[in-house]
Amino acid sequence: MIVYAESSAVLSWLLGEEQGEVVRGILARAEAIVASDLTLIECDRCLIRAHAVEGMSEQDVSERRATLNDAAAHWNMLTIDREVVERARDAFPVEPIRTLDAVHLATAEVARSAIPDLRLLSLDSRVRDNASELDFKVEPLRSEIDS
Repeated sequence: MIVYAESSAVLSWLLGEEQGEVVRGILARAEAIVASDLTLIECDRCLIRAHAVEGMSEQDVSERRATLNDAAAHWNMLTIDREVVERARDAFPVEPIRTLDAVHLATAEVARSAIPDLRLLSLDSRVRDNASELDFKVEPLRSEIDS
């Protein structure tokens, strides 16, 4: 299984949220992980916000950032290139969708042109709905996140 790791799922794992263990298991089972530079940006911004607004300690931020960097060193990272930008500017099957979600979906679609069986790993309902409409297999399964 090859998965595109969208930010909502990575953050759930990174922050130890309720679905984080399910996400961790999927990441551990994946033979390869694809992600956008946007995933790293969003995760780092979330950690900065957690420190500035929610009082997460600098040590916790540093540890989580190191965990993310260690994991991402083994991922196939994709840039936000012209093809991604052009796709993100077009409509998606389930509108409205937020800009950064459109960038994730566009990146996954571009990646799928090279990896036909790419699955999309996300906990965001708008991303999941669009991914399903775009004929992606979506992880985790609905039953894994509804339980």
